[in-house]
Amino acid sequence: MNKLLNFFLCITLSLGFASLVSAQTEQKIKAELQGKLGSNTKIKSVTVSPIAGIYEVQVGNDVFYTDVNSKYLLQGEIIEVATGKNITEQRQNDLNRIKWADLPSANAIKIVHGNGNRQLAIFADPNCGYCKRLEKSLQQLDNVTIYTYLIPILSADSVQKSKQIWCASDPSKTYVDWMINGTPITGKNDCNTMAIDKNLSLAKTLGITGTPTIFFVDGSRFPGAAQLTDIEKKFSSLK
Repeated sequence: MNKLLNFFLCITLSLGFASLVSAQTEQKIKAELQGKLGSNTKIKSVTVSPIAGIYEVQVGNDVFYTDVNSKYLLQGEIIEVATGKNITEQRQNDLNRIKWADLPSANAIKIVHGNGNRQLAIFADPNCGYCKRLEKSLQQLDNVTIYTYLIPILSADSVQKSKQIWCASDPSKTYVDWMINGTPITGKNDCNTMAIDKNLSLAKTLGITGTPTIFFVDGSRFPGAAQLTDIEKKFSSLK
């Protein structure tokens, strides 16, 4: 009995030691690589990858790879040959995932199609051409609730338009009329527009650097004007 306990104790200690050494190696690589890349590039973490001797480097929400001596920085995808699984893409998706509950719906323009039982959130700028293209596609979606978070990041005029849309008597109609038909936005912009400021802060926290950016209830994101077929495919995967 004592021999068995000693055996398991040795195994536990060995695993703990290996974990400690691995963590020290990762910290060493991170420090060395950070020094080489400079302060403008913020490395969030360095962890082992599925390939021996290669480490995953997380910079923002992007994934890179490096060697144990941090001599090289690799950009590309790791594909598991046996299964065809894209390890890098999966990791990227995990890093970009958010908590749907963290999105404050009170700060969004709410548009409901049909019964509205499906949900998605969009961060958009009213002067964004790709956002307008996406909005036209979304008109074909049925049974969906769309939460649009205005983030005026393209120009000063974007700020003006965002405030006028938010202050309109019917923000959702004003937004759709502008994005779909180019109907001029008129009206006041002096109501309480703190929601727009909060949206900008939230976008920064979530690492949103461009519009449109779409989020689904599972927290996954689609950057850019996604195709309607891809959106429907994503909805189907959530069932």
